[in-house]
Amino acid sequence: MSTIRQRLSNFEFTGLGIPFLVLLIMAMLVLPLPALLLDILFTFNILISLVIIMIAIGTRKPLEFSSFPSVLLFATMLRLALNVASSRVILVNGHEGEHAAGAVIAAFGEFVISGNYVVGFIIFVILMIINFIVVTKGAGRVSEVNARFTLDAMPGKQMAIDADLNAGSITQEQAKKRRDEIAQEADFFGSMDGASKFVSGDAIAGILILLINVVGGLAIGVLQHNLSFGDASKLYVLLTIGDGLVAQIPSLLLSLATAIIVTRVTTSESMTEQAVSQISNPSALFISAGILAILGFVPGMPHLVFITLSLTTAGLGFMLIQKEEVIANETKQLEDAKAPEAPKELDWDDVDQVDLIGLEIGYGLIPLVNPETGGQLLPRVKGVRKKLSAELGFLVQSVRIRDALNLDPDIYHIVLNGVTRGRGEIKPGRELAINPGKVYGELEGIPTKEPAFGLDAVWIDPGQRDYARTLGYTVVDPSTAIATHLNKVLRDNAAELLSHDETQQLLNKLAEKSPKLVEDLVPGKMPLGIITRTLQHLLSEGVSIRDMRTIVETLSDVSSRTQDPEQLTSLVRPKLGRMIVQELLDMKDSLPVMTLAPELEQLLHNVLANSNGNQNVVIEPSLAESLFTALRSASQTVEDQGLPSVLVVSPTVRPWLSKMVRHRVSELTVLSYTEIPDDQAVKVIYTVEAQSKS
Repeated sequence: MSTIRQRLSNFEFTGLGIPFLVLLIMAMLVLPLPALLLDILFTFNILISLVIIMIAIGTRKPLEFSSFPSVLLFATMLRLALNVASSRVILVNGHEGEHAAGAVIAAFGEFVISGNYVVGFIIFVILMIINFIVVTKGAGRVSEVNARFTLDAMPGKQMAIDADLNAGSITQEQAKKRRDEIAQEADFFGSMDGASKFVSGDAIAGILILLINVVGGLAIGVLQHNLSFGDASKLYVLLTIGDGLVAQIPSLLLSLATAIIVTRVTTSESMTEQAVSQISNPSALFISAGILAILGFVPGMPHLVFITLSLTTAGLGFMLIQKEEVIANETKQLEDAKAPEAPKELDWDDVDQVDLIGLEIGYGLIPLVNPETGGQLLPRVKGVRKKLSAELGFLVQSVRIRDALNLDPDIYHIVLNGVTRGRGEIKPGRELAINPGKVYGELEGIPTKEPAFGLDAVWIDPGQRDYARTLGYTVVDPSTAIATHLNKVLRDNAAELLSHDETQQLLNKLAEKSPKLVEDLVPGKMPLGIITRTLQHLLSEGVSIRDMRTIVETLSDVSSRTQDPEQLTSLVRPKLGRMIVQELLDMKDSLPVMTLAPELEQLLHNVLANSNGNQNVVIEPSLAESLFTALRSASQTVEDQGLPSVLVVSPTVRPWLSKMVRHRVSELTVLSYTEIPDDQAVKVIYTVEAQSKS
């Protein structure tokens, strides 16, 4: 019982309104109604129409009355049901007298006819023609055009929202709200296009009901009730016109409300405020007043009427001028009051910080960002961040995507710390067919270079995708091409993505499992800055920092020997040797390596030994040129065999040589002997030789 009472207490009786209205309409269509109930319902119908048109006049934008199409449908059905009910009463009881169908119908009929049935009938027909031809037809046409243009404008509006979101002008919640408004606007005008057909159909039905009631009433009165033709005409025409008028007035009001809604221009003002502010033009009033005055002096014209209206219009013009002067004086006073205030001093809020990672795109690439148009760039970028974060060992910061008006439509820039580090050109609507080195045919399209690695590629139509793959091409969509380029740029510059904040987060995460280890190192043995620079050195050499436990243990052990980040890096790398080698090949295989010729390695060792530990060593130019040329040739030879290019040198030479070849032979990995695990099989497949040309 308590559950039942709780449900009854929570029941919303307001939800029964629409079902009750539907049942009432069905009852009026089937059951005969007494005259008193007809009077009440006709009066209620007029009230509903007045309320609707007042709401339509007061709305500032159409979506404020988004329920209007449904309200219009029920109001139209209510009025037609009343027409059916009143027609039944008129045809059945019309012979009893003028009040047979109720006092409301009789009063409206007598008021319009005023003793002349022919004139009354003509006036009523004119009223229906105005409703059908002028108001209803115009509102229907405007609804149709609005629906068409609203649907056509949706993609552009969606792109504008996405552009504002990517530029940071609006939040995700604001963007969602604006997208919902656009969808509601399209639904509303689409519904209004259909709802306007209800209004036009209602007007046609009113004309047909009028003719049926007149003809049917005359036939029933003369043939069934033995009334004379004159008496039947007088009685049934009065009742029919009264019935039609009491229904057509609400119909005209609803038609006018429909026209008001669909012709509204969305502003922050209601229709009344908008019209008053725009029509209140003193110049127009003075010119109109002058024309009226001239017409008033024309012989035969009603001079008093024209001159009176001319003076009234001129008076309104003077009142508006005075009002504008008062507003101008108040505005000037406000400006004068603010003038003595000193300009706001600059503060740090006026200085914008550059984004750590940014992706600037031309406006032609905006569809790639919009998921509603099939854009996949956002999930691709998110996937790049997730993959890099897992591989590098720290959380890569979010990528801010924004449209840049200074770029060409199909161009994008990858920006790190406010500096462009990568750029490329994309052809929206096409796919990129990349030549991996060996293909079996040519493709029709736009030749280009793959932006990430500079490989030969062709922009092709999507329909050529399968054919291109059969020829050996690697085919990717534009979003994947950008994401691949972004992945390479971020990986190559991983050291710049790690700051003190990320290092502290890594230490905090490690402290959850090994609190004593972290507490022992920071800040007692080593400051946070030294740890950060050491991790940056590891990342710049392509070493992941996922194993923070090993890194911190090693730093804690060697902290008393050195605080130099480069030396610390060399001491940490051997502890991570197994992970470094594992990324190069399967641990079950032997590691194919290249070595330097003994005399060449001894020469480099002697040069570095004489530098007293300074890594910024300059060797003889001809020897350096010969060395790097030989390393590039050897690396290419090894990679052509499908093997990783790995050079093994002594621990003394490795830091310097790794730094020197990083941007000259980017695909080469330089290891020291101490970084290879003891149980790892090694196979020397190439010996690099170089000598001075002098």
